[in-house]
Amino acid sequence: MTTLHVIALSLAAVAGVIDVRCHRIPNWLTLGGACAAVVVHGALSGGGGAALAGLAWLLGALMFFVPFALGGLGAGDVKLVAALGAWLGPGEVLWLALFSGVAGGLLAFGASLSGGYLGTSFGNIRALLTHWGISGAVPLPALTLRDGRGPRLAYAVAIFAGTLVTVWLR
Repeated sequence: MTTLHVIALSLAAVAGVIDVRCHRIPNWLTLGGACAAVVVHGALSGGGGAALAGLAWLLGALMFFVPFALGGLGAGDVKLVAALGAWLGPGEVLWLALFSGVAGGLLAFGASLSGGYLGTSFGNIRALLTHWGISGAVPLPALTLRDGRGPRLAYAVAIFAGTLVTVWLR
């Protein structure tokens, strides 16, 4: 594990704690973390390192943009994955997004099961897929973060888990 991995894990852990407490991930953490990653990579590897960190930031933002645009994730989650991508690099951000998605699914399943919401969750998934089949990939207002009534997850916890697995396996 490198120092850059420790920094990424620390960033993800702090975001997870803040998200659990406040249900928000602050810009000073995500955007500050991303800027710091570009500066550090630039200092370590010159302009090429800064460019790769910027590319990884962009890839991270793009991978979580669709769920955000459909109302399923907050902007802080997108910015957090982007910032972590800047620290980990373009190859690692793909794994980070994948592992975070799996962790998020497991977290949602556990929260639904423990909260007596599992049947409703599966019904919501069915309604969402039906809506997308009819209307295309557009938000279903009743199931967005803004308008939905279901339990809210601190998704930064899933992103932390995805970061942990990415660093451990890679």
